[in-house]
Amino acid sequence: MKVLGVISTTAMFLLLGATIPAFAQEENAKPPQHEDKAKPAAKQEPAKPQKQEEQAKPAKQEQAKPEKQQQQAKPQKQEQQAKSQEQNQQKQTQQQDKGQQQEKKQQQQQAKTQQNQEKNQQHQQQQGNNHAQESHAQYARSGQKDSRGHVYDEGHFGPNHHARFESSGGREYEGRREYSYGGYWFYAGAYPPWFYQRDVYFVMGPDGLWYAVAYDDPSLTFQVDIE
Repeated sequence: MKVLGVISTTAMFLLLGATIPAFAQEENAKPPQHEDKAKPAAKQEPAKPQKQEEQAKPAKQEQAKPEKQQQQAKPQKQEQQAKSQEQNQQKQTQQQDKGQQQEKKQQQQQAKTQQNQEKNQQHQQQQGNNHAQESHAQYARSGQKDSRGHVYDEGHFGPNHHARFESSGGREYEGRREYSYGGYWFYAGAYPPWFYQRDVYFVMGPDGLWYAVAYDDPSLTFQVDIE
C-alpha cells in the first residue's frame, strides 16, 4: 500500500511538472498573438497616404477652379468688349446721322434763302420792267436831268447807241459790277442772263429813272443806277 501511495504521489508530481512547462509555453506564446493583433495596426499606417491623397484631391480641384473661372471669364470679357464696340459704333453712327441731318438742314436753309433772294430780285426786276414799259415809251428829252444831276443826252443814250457787255467786263467797285456807258458808270444789284446775251442800250424815262433795254426786244428791260 505504501508503494502505491509513493507511486501515486510521484505521478502527480510528474503531471504537475508536465503541465507547468506547458502553461509557461502557452503564456510565452501569447505575445506573438498580440503581435499578430498589432500587425493590422501597422498595416493601416500605409493607408494614411491614400487619405492624404484624397485630401489633396480637393486642393487640386480648388486650384483647378480658378483656371475654370478664368476660362469662363474670358467669354464674358469678350462679350463685354463686343458690347462696348457695338455701343461705340452706334454712338458714331448716331453722331454721323446727326451731322448729316444738320448738313441737310443747313443746305435746305441756304436753298431757301437763295430762292427768297431770287424771288425778291425777280420781283424787283418785274416791278422795274413794268414801270419801264410804262415810262420808257416816251423817253426823257435831251438835256433832262435826273434827281442827282445826271444829264440825258440823246447823242450818247438810246437805241442808236447799243453795245454788248460781258460778265467779266467793266469794273468791280464796292462789291458790284459797273459798266461804262455814255460817260457814266451804270450798275445793278443783279443782272438778268439776257443782259450778257444781247446788245443793250441805256435810257432815262420821263420819271428821271435809268433803264437798260435789250436792243432786239425792248420788252426786256430793268432798272439800273448811275454814277
